[in-house]
This record gives sequence, C-alpha cells and structure tokens, in this order.
Amino acid sequence: MKTKKIIASIILALICLQSSFSYFVTFKEQYYKLFHTHYQQYPDDVMENIYWLEKAVEADFCNPQYALAKIQDEKEWEKYRYLFMMHINLKLIEQHMRLGRTWDKQVAYFYDAPWKEEYLRDLEKAESCYQAGLYYWEEAKLWAEKASAGSFQFLYLTEIQNWEDECYRISVGNLDYEKILNREIKRVQEVKDTFIAMNEETY
Repeated sequence: MKTKKIIASIILALICLQSSFSYFVTFKEQYYKLFHTHYQQYPDDVMENIYWLEKAVEADFCNPQYALAKIQDEKEWEKYRYLFMMHINLKLIEQHMRLGRTWDKQVAYFYDAPWKEEYLRDLEKAESCYQAGLYYWEEAKLWAEKASAGSFQFLYLTEIQNWEDECYRISVGNLDYEKILNREIKRVQEVKDTFIAMNEETY
C-alpha cells in the first residue's frame, strides 16, 4: 500500500514539474495564436497584439505538419506561406487602425479650443498609426499577388478559406485598405487644420 502511495506521489510530482515549464514560442504559427481580439479592446490589448503579430512576421514557419492548414505537397506549402504573410499584414493594418482610433478626434468643436495642443498631439499619433497601416497594406498586396499566381489557379486551401477570400478580395479590388487609410489620413489632416486655425477668440 505504501509503495503504491509513493509511486502515485512521484507521478503527481512529475506531472506538476512538467506543467511548470514555460511554453517556448518559436514559430510564426505560435506567435499568431497569441494574437487575440476582445469585444472591447483597450490600447494595451491592441499594442500587445501588434507585438505578437510583428514577432510572427519575423519568425520562421513551423514544420508543414504543424501548419494551420493541412499541407500535402510543396505547392500547397508555398501558397500557405504566401497567404499566411498576407493575412498577418492585414491583421497588423486592423490593429493599427484600432490603435489610431484611441487618439483620433473625429471632429474639432469650437469648445475644444482650450485643449487644442493636446488634441493636435493626439491626432499626430492617430495619423502615424494610419500611415503605418499603409506600409502593411503594401506588404499584404505583395503577398496576395504571390498567392494569386497562375500556378495556384486551381489550388485552394479550404481549411484557411477566410485567407483565400481575403486574397481574392484584394485581387479584384473589393478589399482596398489604401483607400480606407488615405480617407482617414485626409480627415485627420482636416481636423488638425481646424485646430490650428483656432485662436484665443475661438472660445
């Protein structure tokens, strides 16, 4: 009876010891799984997501057998990598737009004049987030173009159908973040101009 208790204690100790080791994150797919969205995202949540997505961009791909879709040959592996990079850059655009909204003052009201300098600093931050989005859009388009090559014409990775859909929408022009971001940048500039024009007589 004592022997069984000892063995049980040893097994329990080994299980606890194994669970105490930290999870070592190395590959793109692992970093991508750390990216998450909440119903209500605070700036810290968004910045954390940007960090994980940037790490995913820099990291290596895992072995194809651990990919986020079933990979059966080298052609599927090639297209998977292109779609993955496109998708990551699209997510980086979304997160930068979310972060930009944190500081974005949609309208400059006359009674905002006393805090004009603070609002202008915030608008600069918002604009920088939208400008960063334009960089990621160029990257996303590049990877989407690679994934849309003629050699992949009849090849679809159904397990990541949403990535395939994103790629198709970019290729036909239905998804155009450049247009969206430039519209936001133009609006921010107009709000900034309104604030700059304010003086002591405004309020």
